Amino acid sequence: MQQLKRVDTAETDIATLMADLGRHARAAGRALALSSDADRSKALRVAAATIRDQTSAILAANARDVADARERGTAAAFMDRLLLDARRVAGIADGLDAIAALPDPIGRVMASFERPNGLQIERVSVPLGVIGIIYESRPGVTADAGALCLKSGNAAILRGGSESFHSSGVIHACLVAGLRAANLPEAAITLVPVRDRAAVGAMLSGLDGCIDVIVPRGGSNLVARVQAEARVPVFAHLDGNVHIFIDEAADRAKALAIVRNAKLRRTGVCGAVETLLLDKTSPLQHELVKMLLDAGCAVRGDAAVQALDPRVTPASEADWGTEFLDAIISIGVVENLDAAIAHIERYGSHHTDGIITEDQAAADRFLREVDSAIVVHNASTQFADGGEFGFGGEIGIATGRLHARGPVGVEQLTTFKYRIHGSGQTRP
Repeated sequence: MQQLKRVDTAETDIATLMADLGRHARAAGRALALSSDADRSKALRVAAATIRDQTSAILAANARDVADARERGTAAAFMDRLLLDARRVAGIADGLDAIAALPDPIGRVMASFERPNGLQIERVSVPLGVIGIIYESRPGVTADAGALCLKSGNAAILRGGSESFHSSGVIHACLVAGLRAANLPEAAITLVPVRDRAAVGAMLSGLDGCIDVIVPRGGSNLVARVQAEARVPVFAHLDGNVHIFIDEAADRAKALAIVRNAKLRRTGVCGAVETLLLDKTSPLQHELVKMLLDAGCAVRGDAAVQALDPRVTPASEADWGTEFLDAIISIGVVENLDAAIAHIERYGSHHTDGIITEDQAAADRFLREVDSAIVVHNASTQFADGGEFGFGGEIGIATGRLHARGPVGVEQLTTFKYRIHGSGQTRP
């Protein structure tokens, strides 16, 4: 299928290129805000069908990206995020269909009330405008981010990582095919066609007011740069330094299954548990540590955990605050629930944290007092995902406190305006 032309950075003025992309996206955003949900959903369904039809082309492009990444010595965690197979491509297409089927997030009457003077006031959801998404490794983000922005009536400017350059290009072409089929502007979902990092700087500047929000999705270095340099609001996704606390009243079968899944299902996702906290009275300490070690997970522990198994290595101070994104976990024994909550407050990243217990009072305290975007009781932390929330997908997990928190889906990509209906009232 025809793809957007990729631009040779040696022959391109990046500032001019990005300014043009910004202007076209702004115009597309205006058109999308006035478009029908039927048209936006049609574009997504056609894109999903096109992705299925182009599975071979997507996998071929991905194989090229994977080969390049291996040649550069890319870390295993990033390779897992980069790699596509037929099942993952099918999941990308299914995600687009799921987003298409969501209720229209635009034009929702969020509140309505009447003033004593008879004015009728409504608060109504509207798109944010143009959203810039800067991401690393995962080519599937191209589809998720573009689809979520489109469904919510926002134009998107996508700057994928250089690792997924070819994969993202083919996926983006499928999205453009959907836009064409629905007679929507192709600039509604724009993929930056260059690898030059100057394009990131241009996006962070706001493209002369054309970008309304920036969403970074990647490692701590990327997020730190975006937060430091962005001149527009940022939906921040910080490290997923995820904790699970094993309470003294934890069920054995649940604890073993949940911890194994939360750590080892996929070690490179942001919902993977990185620190396990064991109540000092828990009878499961040795069994949990042995289970992880036997499964090939490196364990870094405090003195109490080191005493449980000679294969445990000492945990450094830095380990407690590290998002490993690998088959590595830090484990510590804590005095009680209070100590577990204090540890999470000190070292956590306010992303996702969980408790395993049959004591409902302890669970209620944990869910109430742990200040994270997502808190979990008796389930794997790897459910920290917009698709698992029923959002169809996510742009990322926002760990800040303003506007959006947790999985950023279509509703989180809207703001609101007030509509006032009068019958001739004037202000005295």
